[in-house]
Amino acid sequence: MRDLTFRDLTTLTEFAQVVELEREIWGTGYDDVVPLSILSISTFRGGVLIGAFDGARMVGFVYSLPGLKHGRPMQWSHMLGVVDEFRNDGLGLRLKMLQRERALAMGLDLVEWTFDPMQTLNAYLNFTKLGVIVDEYEVNVYGKSMSPLHGGNPTDRFVAQWRIRENTIPAVPTGKEMVVNWIDRSSGWPRCTGAVLDAQSRAVLVEIPTGFTEMLAKAPDLALEWRLETRRLFTSYFNRGYKATGFTFDRSAGKGAYLLLS
Repeated sequence: MRDLTFRDLTTLTEFAQVVELEREIWGTGYDDVVPLSILSISTFRGGVLIGAFDGARMVGFVYSLPGLKHGRPMQWSHMLGVVDEFRNDGLGLRLKMLQRERALAMGLDLVEWTFDPMQTLNAYLNFTKLGVIVDEYEVNVYGKSMSPLHGGNPTDRFVAQWRIRENTIPAVPTGKEMVVNWIDRSSGWPRCTGAVLDAQSRAVLVEIPTGFTEMLAKAPDLALEWRLETRRLFTSYFNRGYKATGFTFDRSAGKGAYLLLS
């Protein structure tokens, strides 16, 4: 693991570095950059902004704002960004754990954020490493994004709940769960060929393919099919009281699976 340093960001120069890093990570055309002024004033009143540095170079950051949920204070984690060459170094996890430390020091017990349910690596980090649960699905929450990372696909998102005072052990499949969608991998890109929206099983699995970012770029129509089909699945089961409590990732098979429990 590389010898990185971490620190809370407090100066205008550092805020400007974050803005430039946002543009680098999310790509040309991304127009939802959090500006210097908002970074400055939000950290002045309870926001958390931590940078990761390789020498003098900033290579990642995590940013959250103070919020309320059901009248109780919490942190809303708006952005976690890491440059490409450091994404396999566990840097995202290290930044999240530092964010947890800051939130605990404020006397808080909840951090929430959104993430794309079609991104397997993010799901693996959130469920397996951090122990989040999910029972909210937001449709196109950020509107149309021109970032190459989003490819014009609707910005549907899970809302992750991270109970930072609890040592949550992620649920894992036992092999008895009902798989509620089917994937055809017989040729080219994987395609969802069917789904059950009203399964009565207490535990179900929703499978997704890996490589969704590449699919967005090379097969955008198919990526949209996946978005709409998984939207139907997740909203149907969440509306019936299910919660996503775990995620399995099989890189060799090119798939991941969410475990939903009622």
